[in-house]
Amino acid sequence: MRLRVALVAWALTCVAGPALAQQEPSSTADVFDRYSGRVVKIEVREAGSAAKAVTGSGFLVSDRGHLITNYHVISKLIHDPERYVAVAITEAGQTVPVRVLALDVVHDLAVIQGEVLVGSHFTLTEIAVAQGRRLYSMGHPYELGLTIAEGTFNGMLEHTRYERIHFTGPINPGMSGGPTITAGGEVVGINVATAGNEVSFLVPVRRALRLMEEVQAPGYRTPDDLLPLVQHQIDQHQEAYLGPLLAGDYDTVTMGPYRVPSKLAPYFNCWGDTTTDDDAPYSLVDHQCGTDDYIFISSDMESGVVRLWHRLLEGDQLNRFRFYSLYSDDFQMADRWFAGNEDEVTRFTCEDRTVRTSHLTLKAVFCVRGYRKLQGLYDAVIKAAVLGGTDVGLETSLVLSGVSFENALDIMARYLEALEWIR
Repeated sequence: MRLRVALVAWALTCVAGPALAQQEPSSTADVFDRYSGRVVKIEVREAGSAAKAVTGSGFLVSDRGHLITNYHVISKLIHDPERYVAVAITEAGQTVPVRVLALDVVHDLAVIQGEVLVGSHFTLTEIAVAQGRRLYSMGHPYELGLTIAEGTFNGMLEHTRYERIHFTGPINPGMSGGPTITAGGEVVGINVATAGNEVSFLVPVRRALRLMEEVQAPGYRTPDDLLPLVQHQIDQHQEAYLGPLLAGDYDTVTMGPYRVPSKLAPYFNCWGDTTTDDDAPYSLVDHQCGTDDYIFISSDMESGVVRLWHRLLEGDQLNRFRFYSLYSDDFQMADRWFAGNEDEVTRFTCEDRTVRTSHLTLKAVFCVRGYRKLQGLYDAVIKAAVLGGTDVGLETSLVLSGVSFENALDIMARYLEALEWIR
């Protein structure tokens, strides 16, 4: 009897198994079916020709047509509102004009609205997510249509100034501004960037929730010109991220006979290398530090980039004249440190002089360029070389982006003052 029952069970498994497997719903397919109608494609188009300039994604968060997307998706519209328009394209192919209501430039978010967009929407709320939980990212990559990608929640990034979720899953260009959700449709974050190899990043949903609360507050009115709001938010943020740099209490490292600033703030990453050649009568030691993240302003403007570089040149096998010639040739200023569009930024203006700090005498070159549409913001570079050595020398440089002129001068003065001769 037992054998007969077992054989019957085996037979049912063999016969019914494949059919049952085909009928079992796919979790990913189910998530897509339930929530794809809430995700749209965002296009920024030239107003005259209607040619696409930028494509991205967004998602509905209210029954009044409010959508969340990334600021960088619609930034061209903010900088040139006469030249560009934006539309949302639904899954059904409906094209709806949208307008920008609010921005959070620091966290790369925007609220836009297409008033005739109707249907179901996501409800924004803060949720706790355990590491390893399966998530689903949605968006419009590479003009390929609406796509869903499975991935994993891997916590918050640690070494960053801006809150970011580490999402292990593919987020490709065009998916920016789309939602990453749980199987139950809870928004965990907004697609914002990728480092490739399924290392992707999300803006936590609470940032979008705060922006929506601002838009829905009684009496809220969208500014007629949003560009001053961009500048205001960047100016306010400088107080936070430049604080450690303005304090001047830097970590230091020793390079030959010098002590040099290294990790200027907790959010810096540093690395170094030594170049030696048995046939060369000199050696080079490099030390670099910088920020891994930044605030997107436009395709040619950023804020929050801070990079430093030191190079120690030792040539005790060279006479003083050959050493000086090598040291001078190595001290070359690069033509460009940032991308540049002359409609948005001025050309770099440079000034060189001899600088005496409490510890050293240096030859220094200071270069700066201004942002045309965001008055009072600059990119600044200083490069300096210690003078007086006959067989050892130190070059250093510091790069800042999207800062006030006063902050640039203050930080660079503190930076040079932190260089010391210790022998």
